[in-house]
Amino acid sequence: MTTTLITGAAGFTGRYLAKRLADQGHKVVGLLREPAKLMEEGVSETHVCDLANSAGLQGVLHQVQPDHVVHLAAIAFVAHDDLADMYQSNIVGLRNLLGAVEGLAQKPRSILVASSANIYGNGRSGLLHEGMAPAPANDYGVTKVAGELVCQLMGKRLPIIVTRPFNYTGVGQSSSFLIPKMIDHVRRRAPQIELGNLDVARDFSDVRMVVDAYARLLEEPAAIGGTFNVCSGEAISLGQVLDSVRRLSGHDFAVRVNPAFVRADEVKTLCGDATRIQSVIGPLARVPLDETLRWMLAA
Repeated sequence: MTTTLITGAAGFTGRYLAKRLADQGHKVVGLLREPAKLMEEGVSETHVCDLANSAGLQGVLHQVQPDHVVHLAAIAFVAHDDLADMYQSNIVGLRNLLGAVEGLAQKPRSILVASSANIYGNGRSGLLHEGMAPAPANDYGVTKVAGELVCQLMGKRLPIIVTRPFNYTGVGQSSSFLIPKMIDHVRRRAPQIELGNLDVARDFSDVRMVVDAYARLLEEPAAIGGTFNVCSGEAISLGQVLDSVRRLSGHDFAVRVNPAFVRADEVKTLCGDATRIQSVIGPLARVPLDETLRWMLAA
């Protein structure tokens, strides 16, 4: 049986990926920062170890002997206020994990590391492709660029695949993120929602498409050593998203700009080019945004 270790298995993406891989016949092992109250669906066993604990990571890896590793654990909220925690988790934690994997006598067949489209930064027009130089506009983006450099360093000795997911959403995502926040307001029939920057557009995907792409990349030898956008290829403005939520829910609400939510380093437009990933694994299993919103509203 194929054994796959997922860091951050109890997180939003990890939960969906664990089930996807388990349905595919993998034994899924979750690596968690702290004990989980319930075993996530699809996870066969869990190990608790902070990514700051190099010796602990080495012990877990030697016990599990994974065929594949997926690194999802990270501080993923751009406005996270503890920068030291963000830099420690997103850079040093990744380096510790890869160091522990390197110590295995039998290396995994593939190691997928989730980076972020935030590495592209701001002020760029058109479709963003993997050949563009990084230009992060915030600390989160900086940590992801540094993480990719760590992968380049370790990729000389390990079978690493780097993904750059653009914005994605789905049932179970924290309401600190944009679309789940809107869905929460609609469920409560709130008359008003407070948002930050309104003049933004994002390339939105469904979490189910993202984990499908991850699962396919893991099994594709041609993906090793590559960096891949995971995206829809279409930028949708915040205004369009608001209109869709109103239309699909039948609930109208006002929008107020809260200055506390406005970020000077906000990336205005993010839209990805999926040509490279589709040349390796075939067409992505795209889900129209309206279908994703209906799923979230019905949950």
